Amino acid sequence: MVLRHFSDDHPLIFRAVTGSGFACNGCGESIEGSRYSCRECNFDLHPSCAELPRELQHPIHSKHPLILHKAPPYDGQTCTCSLCNLPCKWFVYHCPLCKFDLHIKCVSQPLNFEVEVHEHQLILFKRLMSFICDFCGIEGKGLPYLCGECGFWVHKKCASLPRMVKRLRHRHPLNFTDSIKEDHSEHRLCQLCVKKVDTNYRVYYCSSCDYVAHLDCATDKNGMDENFMRESKGKEPAELTNMLKFEDLELDEFTNELSYSVQKTKAGEGEIKIPIEIKHFCHEHDLKLTDELENYKICNGCIRPIFSLFYSCTECNFFLHKSCVELPPKKRHPLHQHPLTLERPLLFSCDACRCVSNGFSYSCHKCYFKLDLTCSLISELDTLTHVGHKHPLIFSSAANDEECSVCNSKGRIFRCTKCEFTLDFGCATLPHTVKYKQHEHPFTLNYIAEDDSGEYYCDICEEERDHPKHWFYYCEECNYLAHPKCIFEEPLYHEWGDYRNIKFGSTYISNVHQHPLTLVQETKDGSHHCNKCGRLCLVIAYACATCNISFDWWCVR
Repeated sequence: MVLRHFSDDHPLIFRAVTGSGFACNGCGESIEGSRYSCRECNFDLHPSCAELPRELQHPIHSKHPLILHKAPPYDGQTCTCSLCNLPCKWFVYHCPLCKFDLHIKCVSQPLNFEVEVHEHQLILFKRLMSFICDFCGIEGKGLPYLCGECGFWVHKKCASLPRMVKRLRHRHPLNFTDSIKEDHSEHRLCQLCVKKVDTNYRVYYCSSCDYVAHLDCATDKNGMDENFMRESKGKEPAELTNMLKFEDLELDEFTNELSYSVQKTKAGEGEIKIPIEIKHFCHEHDLKLTDELENYKICNGCIRPIFSLFYSCTECNFFLHKSCVELPPKKRHPLHQHPLTLERPLLFSCDACRCVSNGFSYSCHKCYFKLDLTCSLISELDTLTHVGHKHPLIFSSAANDEECSVCNSKGRIFRCTKCEFTLDFGCATLPHTVKYKQHEHPFTLNYIAEDDSGEYYCDICEEERDHPKHWFYYCEECNYLAHPKCIFEEPLYHEWGDYRNIKFGSTYISNVHQHPLTLVQETKDGSHHCNKCGRLCLVIAYACATCNISFDWWCVR
């Protein structure tokens, strides 16, 4: 079947073969079934979009016909739909006399319709106007919907909101609520964006946890529990409660599993058996419980110093905090929609702090999503208390372009509930105490400038520290100060981040070589060639001490 269509210079061929990966040039959405296609222009249309009438008389704008255009007819400029007030990027119905525009989806919008979030029918008010939406409190321009019985105006998108949503970050559903009447409602913050909520308007609310969110924040597709939303359609409240109970049982199964098997135990207080020798999934030898801290040791799980009970391999330089051993092999996490599996990859980049690590990760192989241990733990909390700031912090679901108050980098941040302070994952997970290989004493993280001279220098690089509000590491015995990036030896290539989450000297079994390989730090210019690809090993490499050869990290990965 061939179709001549105004939107393309060539005939469009009907293709009944289903497939994914095609986007409709009429509405912008994906095409899952058959389509009309022009291979010369890489142009595709849903059959429903291809068969739209070129001209129509619409009751919303009855005085003039509306003409279908391939794109907004404003000399390259975008336009806004007069009904939903959202940008028009694809096909649009346009009245040239009145500059009236309609999305092709809004063309089929009924003039009167029943909604989930209000008991009365809403009526489309067929006159362009400015108004304050009585649901969200934000000004609207266009065609509002009116409730004649209650006398309020609402945006089309607000009228179409679901009565309940489920966020990955929160255990319970959030219900569409008329308002929260309480003594201190004017001080409420959205738990998702950490900005003020005007509780005189509608919000999404969890009464069990006193958890409130803006309408836009709660319905943002990023972070929505899509599985729950899909399965909850048409279900009654009692059925939803049972769904959540089942999810909680699944979660309990995850968290009650062990990532190790017990080899030996000893009796503890109250007849509790304490595992003193275990077999952990990530290491080939048995690990023994000890508290002997003769030298500075780094945990292979979280890549943090060890100051308390830990498990040790007597044959290798392998150590795990007792708390890292006790982590569940699987868990759900508010930053991702699928369950995450505990594993020990070679090298990976954490999707929260963006640092490269060779410690444990919680990973989703389906989505190539990974979190290092420290980030996986702090972002589970609705509220973060950090010693570097006096007020509570809440993880913000806003876009990843907000600036950290400590380092000025942009990314995912925690926002202060009372002031303008923000903290990214990289700074939130800086270890409190560290060792620098060229200094005999430990360094402690400091959060305020040490004097009021106005001069702040790093004693490692001897350059001025950027800002007195930026955190720094300090050796009190030597009065020695340093940038965090200098302590962790920021490498040549910026995409590596720094070395804070890398434990050099860790050994791995790899299929590229018959002997165990050790992770080593190379010079910035490279001093060894990879035994597999022949390239210089830069920054990081894997070395075999037996054969005196090296491998590029990419080849071992």
